[in-house]
Amino acid sequence: MTALLSLLPIGALGLPLIVPVTSDSVRVVVETDLGTFELEVDVDRAPITAANFLRYVDGGHYDGGSFHRTVHADNQPSDTIRIAVIQAGRNRNASAPSFPPIELERTSETGITHRDGTISMARAGPDTATHSFFICIGDQPSLDHGGMRNADGQGFAAFGRVVAGMDVVRAIHEAPYEGQRLTPVVGIVRVYLK
Repeated sequence: MTALLSLLPIGALGLPLIVPVTSDSVRVVVETDLGTFELEVDVDRAPITAANFLRYVDGGHYDGGSFHRTVHADNQPSDTIRIAVIQAGRNRNASAPSFPPIELERTSETGITHRDGTISMARAGPDTATHSFFICIGDQPSLDHGGMRNADGQGFAAFGRVVAGMDVVRAIHEAPYEGQRLTPVVGIVRVYLK
């Protein structure tokens, strides 16, 4: 059944979207300088986080953005709990500002855990996520609710997964880096609904 994303129970987001979606998921294509991969965004189990990501997609905010961070075992010297992810964000030169932060949808509520290929929102404290997202390389249970990668133990808001092109995601992870910064960054050419 097709519905309008703006009819999802997304609370105070006030989204000006008219994006047709199924009741379960939306497919999103991400074109980068290193190739293309495809995401399945779970609008059913993570409606707030999915709607937030899709409003950035719908507005073209990720076009011209970049994957700027890669996290490996050897570039986390001060972290006792190690993870493997790549992180991206919107085009910093975009004229439109970021949308306000969203409420944290914990993995204990959604049931979407941080496994190989999971996409999730980056954040500092709870309820601070805006546009920046990351993709897991391998299973990352320390990013789930109760995991201690973030000292507050609340985890991160997973909202979908890579369903095609995981080889491109791994190539981004293995691209040259200094510290945790990709050098150069891997450009996002375009992000769009399939």
